Amino acid sequence: MDTETPMTAELNLPQAFLLLATNDDDGTPEVPMFALRTTLAGAILAELELIGAIGLQGKHVRATGEAPHTELQHELELIRGKSRPHTPKRWVSMLEGRAEMQRVYEGMAARGIVEHVGEKHLGVFRSVRYPAKDHGPEAALLQKIEAALGPAPSKPAPSLPAAPDGGAAAAAVPAATAPDAGTPAAAGTEAQAPGAKTTDARTTALIALLQAAGLLGRLVPQADEVRASELAKDYWPARAVEDELRMIRLAEEEEPGIR
Repeated sequence: MDTETPMTAELNLPQAFLLLATNDDDGTPEVPMFALRTTLAGAILAELELIGAIGLQGKHVRATGEAPHTELQHELELIRGKSRPHTPKRWVSMLEGRAEMQRVYEGMAARGIVEHVGEKHLGVFRSVRYPAKDHGPEAALLQKIEAALGPAPSKPAPSLPAAPDGGAAAAAVPAATAPDAGTPAAAGTEAQAPGAKTTDARTTALIALLQAAGLLGRLVPQADEVRASELAKDYWPARAVEDELRMIRLAEEEEPGIR
């Protein structure tokens, strides 16, 4: 019996994002720390929207008044407690931080998905890393992402010049270039369209966040980029992440080392 699949299904978006954005072996982030924290903040907003706790009304994020059970209760109460609403970008900047990141990591460590590893200096813990302990949840996440995106379209084979008699060489082109209906490539192409239409909201959100962080192409290099763009299009938490990252990079260009 596979005990890892239920655990993976229960991962919220912040956990799923951090798991994929962290090096399995040494527990270091696969993106700059500012990008990790910023995208994590977007993942928090995305998760709260998915469970119906918040929504985008006009240009502002507002709590819905419902009280679903969530591991992100602390963040939800912050949004509920504000006297006036804020834009998604503003909330991303407010939620990005070391405390939020550590809270999510520790939640996964408590479930045995990652391992809390502390490095001591003069007897005092100075840094903490979270390498993978159980690789099953990450593998399952990647499998769902790959299924949603499908392989990148192959380039058409160059056409061959027609034979002088107009027969043998011309007839050979379709046989050489057309996929065999029995091959895995052909079967995958036929199966992609229905799979793409039924991609679940959680996987779509995760793809959009990974793309905003600049991680999607590294995690799934063979993925269809056009399909990824379609899934991520107009997704407001990912747009907020992209806007905040753009501002951070511009600030770094003006004043290097600011973050």
